[in-house]
Amino acid sequence: MAPPPPIAAHALLVFLLQVGLLLSAALLLGRLANRLRMPAVVGELCAGVLFGPTVLGHLAPHLSTWLLPHTAAQFHLLDAIGQIGVVLLVGVTGMEVDLGLVRRKGTVALRVGLAGLIIPLATGVAAGLAAPHSLLSGSADRATFALFVGVAMCVSALPVIAKTLSDMDLLHRNIGQLTIAAGVVDDVIGWLLLSIVSAMATVGVRGGTVAASVALLAVAVLVSATVARPLVRRALTRSQRSAENGPTIATTVLIIVLGAAATQAMGFEAALGAFLGGLVVGSVSTANLARLAPLRTVVMSVFAPLFFATAGLRVDLTVLTRIIPLLAAVAVLLIAVAGKFAGAYLGALSSKLTRWEALALAGGMNARGVIQIVVATVGLRVGVLTTTTYTIVILVAIATSLMAPPILRQAMPHILVTEEETERRRALSVFRGPISSTGFDSEAA
Repeated sequence: MAPPPPIAAHALLVFLLQVGLLLSAALLLGRLANRLRMPAVVGELCAGVLFGPTVLGHLAPHLSTWLLPHTAAQFHLLDAIGQIGVVLLVGVTGMEVDLGLVRRKGTVALRVGLAGLIIPLATGVAAGLAAPHSLLSGSADRATFALFVGVAMCVSALPVIAKTLSDMDLLHRNIGQLTIAAGVVDDVIGWLLLSIVSAMATVGVRGGTVAASVALLAVAVLVSATVARPLVRRALTRSQRSAENGPTIATTVLIIVLGAAATQAMGFEAALGAFLGGLVVGSVSTANLARLAPLRTVVMSVFAPLFFATAGLRVDLTVLTRIIPLLAAVAVLLIAVAGKFAGAYLGALSSKLTRWEALALAGGMNARGVIQIVVATVGLRVGVLTTTTYTIVILVAIATSLMAPPILRQAMPHILVTEEETERRRALSVFRGPISSTGFDSEAA
């Protein structure tokens, strides 16, 4: 067979302009967010909304159609680079996780994660059962719709949490590490539930399907903890024989991408495999971190902002000008915040954490962000959500992501810095570059 033709000149031009404009807006709005004492991720998320149908599509529809053509082939180019961004972002986050702390505090992370999942899942299902009939799609029954709303309410956004904690220089803190660990618990169970409710909306679900998903999840974690570690150690040791950083960076990216591909093939989200890959890289040897500092810089400065900017392009907030969608959006937002916050907060208090630690954990876990956007996209694709309900879920994702930084900024000064955290900061400094001594992003402070 003849190879496919290369990308057309016009399609390439549009793609390059899309990347240039989105990255410019993400960087500028990220800097503005820093000046307003918020992490850059807040501005980066708003960049996509600015270029999407909410603003540009409403004010200049012809320009919007030319810049963002409503064709799958063109739009998927941006989706692809956005997926590379989230995979690398979550992988880099996995490298910074202190497995020793997670092992010691695993029960705490599990308790916080489960409480932060069960309560919002229940309140979300109740909200779906009580929703007006006009918000339901014609292809899904109310039970499936309600369960899908519950899943959308219970997930956390590991990429957004990671970027927020990184922007605020909190990843080295114990609370930051616990938030990441509890977020992983939420996301793993959330993706399992998403696969079940998606099957309910399409081909139906059987007990064997659920059991197979749980078994595959266990296999992924077991392989990462046993088989993958010696292989990764050997590969990184070989790459370090070079005097340059390039081989180590390329090997690390390969590990992260292959891990993402593995979990994607299992039916889970690619971000889960990327996180496991980064976790293995970080646990093998801290000597690799200095060589991987350039990778972190590129991911945090280029790929992550592009990913967050592309996430808002499908959002259309103009549907909220109608009274029923607006009231539904307010109600869903209140239910989502109350359920997630109460679950994580009570889970933390039951683990003997202080109220300030519980507040910080609840604030971080409350950020639904891009994972909820992915969940909403799946719901739109399988016919569970309409454009209106999709936009409501997206609004919750953005609003909860905006709420996390102020809550963390309020709580963290009341939590003492331990010697372990200081040592962890010192160990990560070769990876992350110069960091402030205040526990917050220096520019935001």
